Amino acid sequence: MSTVDRALTPAVETPPETATTFPHVDTLRAVGALAVLTTHVGFWSASYGTNGTVGALLARLDVGVALFFTLSGFLLSRAWLSRAADGRAAPRTGHYLWKRALRILPVYVVTVTLALALIDANSGLGWGDRLATYLMASTLVDATFPAGLTHMWSLAVELHFYLLLPLLMLLGVGRTLRPARVVALLVVLTALSTWWHLHGAAWALGDSLVATPQWLVGYLDWFAVGIGLALASVLHEHGRGGRVVAGLRSLAAQPGVCWLLAGSLMLVATTPLAGPLVLSPPTDAEALTKNLLFAAVGGLVVLPAVMREVPPTPTTYDRVLLHPAARHLGFTSYGLFCLHVPVLHLLTATTAWEPFQVDFWPLWIATLVVSLVAAELAYRLVERPALRLKGRHPLARRREESAAIASAPSTGTSAR
Repeated sequence: MSTVDRALTPAVETPPETATTFPHVDTLRAVGALAVLTTHVGFWSASYGTNGTVGALLARLDVGVALFFTLSGFLLSRAWLSRAADGRAAPRTGHYLWKRALRILPVYVVTVTLALALIDANSGLGWGDRLATYLMASTLVDATFPAGLTHMWSLAVELHFYLLLPLLMLLGVGRTLRPARVVALLVVLTALSTWWHLHGAAWALGDSLVATPQWLVGYLDWFAVGIGLALASVLHEHGRGGRVVAGLRSLAAQPGVCWLLAGSLMLVATTPLAGPLVLSPPTDAEALTKNLLFAAVGGLVVLPAVMREVPPTPTTYDRVLLHPAARHLGFTSYGLFCLHVPVLHLLTATTAWEPFQVDFWPLWIATLVVSLVAAELAYRLVERPALRLKGRHPLARRREESAAIASAPSTGTSAR
């Protein structure tokens, strides 16, 4: 652990599932969750088209989703890439899926249950719609998730990526790390996303009402950016970087430049090139432009957090991202993401505030405060207890018991 890590992380109670190899990433999760919360408040307060560039930036803070997907691509694929580089066996798919389920399902189920029970707009939903919601399948069979859960389309995309990743790693990595093979996979994923935005979504939609623009294939390039950063990280770790990795590390050493470039791309995303700011459907070209801009922003923000040598003397970047309070906010950010839209419904249902008529700042402050409290409760009462079960995969335990029985002496007694 670096000097910066030792200086800034002792007060942080690290969750059971969190590795400390990339501590900056914890705060980036909080950045993503706060961005998504803020863009939703901007929508509910009708701030998108009424505040010039600021309103346009509020509309584009859904870039937080791109940040989430890039982080997932990096963190999850790195286990396969690192093991392949070391000549070790790939992670066990069953155990990997068990940990992913423990990570996302408990808080999701709690959020869905609360939203379906407490939000009046959901009272008329049939059992089929409710079942699809619990299965994160709403956008596969309908146009959106129920009220209070509309943001969960991105979590459904995450789930589908989790399920697909072992196959992607089998195709792109195998048992021995060959960078060219991984790069070929990333090119294919990016090409699929490009095709989807230009032709595929309209072709798949037909006359149905399902939300094809919110399917995994449209966001494979965001995950591919994370996988590419994971490849660069592993190659550098094993002294196999080359000029491309050296160039990435040179850029990563300047986090201020990375964030400035990301901010510049966000300004481009506020222009008509990236489509309308509200819910009007974009053209295919506009959808692709926004998608590629967000992919670049996600990569630039994540790059210095995962590819940079932390200096002995903390920079402002390190002091902010490694501050215990910021990292703790990152630990609770999943609950913040899940619960903030139900909180918006709660606030407008229990106060005099009307959607699209309330001022931005009062609604933002109230939503943030209530959501932070709810997220903290979810973290302590749901997330952490669930994550303590990550090493208790039922099939893994049965294999261990079977192995113990097989290796026990033949004395007529059980190894248990």
